[in-house]
Amino acid sequence: MTNSEDYSQIIDRLRTKKRSLWLNEQLLPDIRPEPSVLAGIADAGARFKRCEPLLAALFNELGPTDGRIESPLTEAGKLAACSSVTAPGAWFIKRDDLLPVAGSIKARGGFHEVLAYAEKLALDHGIINPASDRRCLAGKAARELFSTHKILVGSTGNLGLAIGTLSAALGFNSEVHMSSDAKQWKKDRLLARGVAVVEHQGDYSVAVATARSLMKDSDYFIDDEASALLFYGYATAALELKMQLHAVGRKVDSQTPLVAYLPCGVGGAPGGITVGLKAIFGPDVHCFFAEPVASPSMLLQLCSGQTGPFSVAEIGLDNKTEADGLAVGQASLLAARHIQEMLAGVFTVSDDELYENMGLVEKYLGFLLEPSAAAGLRGPMWLNETEGGREYLKRHQIVPDHATHVIWATGGSLVPELQRVYYRNMAEKQIVRSR
Repeated sequence: MTNSEDYSQIIDRLRTKKRSLWLNEQLLPDIRPEPSVLAGIADAGARFKRCEPLLAALFNELGPTDGRIESPLTEAGKLAACSSVTAPGAWFIKRDDLLPVAGSIKARGGFHEVLAYAEKLALDHGIINPASDRRCLAGKAARELFSTHKILVGSTGNLGLAIGTLSAALGFNSEVHMSSDAKQWKKDRLLARGVAVVEHQGDYSVAVATARSLMKDSDYFIDDEASALLFYGYATAALELKMQLHAVGRKVDSQTPLVAYLPCGVGGAPGGITVGLKAIFGPDVHCFFAEPVASPSMLLQLCSGQTGPFSVAEIGLDNKTEADGLAVGQASLLAARHIQEMLAGVFTVSDDELYENMGLVEKYLGFLLEPSAAAGLRGPMWLNETEGGREYLKRHQIVPDHATHVIWATGGSLVPELQRVYYRNMAEKQIVRSR
């Protein structure tokens, strides 16, 4: 934890929405996840594997991958040379915006928990046994069972989209409670699949609390703030990244470390990935979160040292940001506990930066992200161009030229064309304004 003077200074910066880099003094580089966490991640990987035939049968988009939930790793050297974000080292973007069906990182955690619940119900009712082909979960008996159960979730958008989509495909009744920050097109996609959407005027926390309070005996609530199953599903991405880095010849060790930059909302997705990466790479990976200046919930939770919930509203922030997927005022305590000694730090980004980042990605790499997914782009710059960042590199003996930077893109491929036009216009205006 930071000392009182440092804590006061960081709170002052957060309160006034000044872009900030916070370095975690509780970081223990050599720490590894507990055995129970490793077992949970392994179980999630095994569940995804045995459910691949089921997912391929449910969704045509998963046919080419035989049901695997995976995304490409894109080389981003052209972006690294851009004067706005330049930093030495090898640059890549992890394209979770291209995850099939759900179009975002939430496919990993959201799909995993729905699959786990479907398996449990079917096992409990004798529809399958542990060795059964999981395509039975799409059969008549399973669908009749699932139709008598409801899955509820609170979401800013992408998690609800992932859970609602798979729940509906399996025959569950599903109800997604969405905050006012959620984009209308995400609500429309759910409604088109027969998913009930309940909109709340309050923020993400209100949507989650309401969904939780409405759960009945036959319902199942997926708790984005406290779900281990979501967390373990996200963590499986780490092994996928390891294989992809190996395929492009990028070794990860003390001389050539990996630095990952992860957009953070409630913290489950980036937290799970952080734990998964630390399980594989240990001290040779350095994970940073990116949060909007209006919603630095995980930064606030970790730097405060509080064990109970701490909302950004308590320091006068409004949680209003164009990054709807990151518009979370109170971080997941489960995620915070898991990463409090594993996370290297957090940096914050303004909405103007988000749009400029989006524009730079499209200009130099040719694809469009949604604002939330562009949050991590300036992570390498924070490390190389700030006093705190350079001190971190020195302390951990990181030679900038030898580092592998992976910027995690969390969503964007399902954005409808009209929304894309709006994003492009905003990005172009911001790039012109920043010159």
